[in-house]
Amino acid sequence: MIEPPHNVVLTRIASNALRAEFVGWQCRIRQLAAREQGGRPSAGMRPRVTTPQGELLADGIVTLIVELAPQESIQQFRFEYLKTQDPLERYERVLRFLQAGYFQEPKRFSDVLTALFGHDSALCSRLLAAERCVLDFEQYTQGYSIPCGVARLPVAHPYYQATYWHNRLFNPNLPGEIEVLSFTPDWAHAASFRGESHS
Repeated sequence: MIEPPHNVVLTRIASNALRAEFVGWQCRIRQLAAREQGGRPSAGMRPRVTTPQGELLADGIVTLIVELAPQESIQQFRFEYLKTQDPLERYERVLRFLQAGYFQEPKRFSDVLTALFGHDSALCSRLLAAERCVLDFEQYTQGYSIPCGVARLPVAHPYYQATYWHNRLFNPNLPGEIEVLSFTPDWAHAASFRGESHS
């Protein structure tokens, strides 16, 4: 992996352009995963997590992108979950939903990423204590290094609900007690780079 520069501060225009580029890239790779890989998280959805000082916290965590206004999707995810008790049928139904037009319009999505953890996750506790981390994304030859602020989402938050129901449909063995963290990018200090080819 090529290490990106961390000492460059982007202008507002450049920051906004990088944000739009990243969200568009995330939508593309997620739609591809839904259509060709059965929805399994690809490398670009599982960033490496480090401290701002470069200490490795995790080789990868599964992240989600959430719509700016996810209420309709939350209702759809909840409906699909409650409609049947069959985990396979739930999986097939949510996959069809994601394969259709869900990721077609990147402008509908927030740049804030979310991730679900078990309530007793040591990594979750460490991220909350630190309040900041760096997420390094890479897939094929494209990569992004994104410093982020980390926060715990309350249960009533729409991004918590979207993350919970999405994960509930894909994972019938979801822990009873969970935490959902948000990762808010600091685009002025983020970077895109070209790396080695990884799928």
